[in-house]
Amino acid sequence: MQEADFDELRRQMVERQIRWRGVRDELVLQALREVPRHQFVSKDLAGAAYEDGPLGIGEGQTISQPYIVAFMTEAARIHPASKVLEIGTGSGYQTAVLSRLAAQVFSIEIVESLAQTADERLQASGYSNVHLRIGDGYHGWPQEAPFDAILITAAPVRIPQPLIDQLKPDGRMVVPVGELFQDLVLITKTENGLQKENLIPVRFVPMTGDALHNKQ
Repeated sequence: MQEADFDELRRQMVERQIRWRGVRDELVLQALREVPRHQFVSKDLAGAAYEDGPLGIGEGQTISQPYIVAFMTEAARIHPASKVLEIGTGSGYQTAVLSRLAAQVFSIEIVESLAQTADERLQASGYSNVHLRIGDGYHGWPQEAPFDAILITAAPVRIPQPLIDQLKPDGRMVVPVGELFQDLVLITKTENGLQKENLIPVRFVPMTGDALHNKQ
């Protein structure tokens, strides 16, 4: 398959899977048009990269469904000056999408092999405003806090307090919460406390590391 074929599949993905299902932010849609999802999966899965579903990336992890990537990104309301924290780099695809919208993206991946592969892909493609490290995302990245937006791409049972603490006033966190049954939750930090809104039911891989020891 040629790059022109992937370009057309990507255009169709945005129009038929994402815009059609309600994502309206033109900057988010443009980011999805620009980032080549097929470069963030193995070569044998490249032909399926623009289908409406998640794909395996090894180590029991997945690259999220394109619609979910777009939905989460839109919900975070990222602007050109935003400083964003992503928990769960995975393939690096969501990271690349965020980098098209934000000033700086800080991403943490607990699985070393995935982090290394994602870093190689992101560097090779010139995503210069992305900073990636290997570690337990439960603790966030306190040295770079606070953040305008935090996106979590694995599901904790309970939202990690360190991540709430690292969110700016008026900042927004988008996170799947739950075990077998999960909801995508939007958290907005206000001067009166946290506002929580359940957005849609989802299925994400569970958040590991210290999140497993802080379920109560």
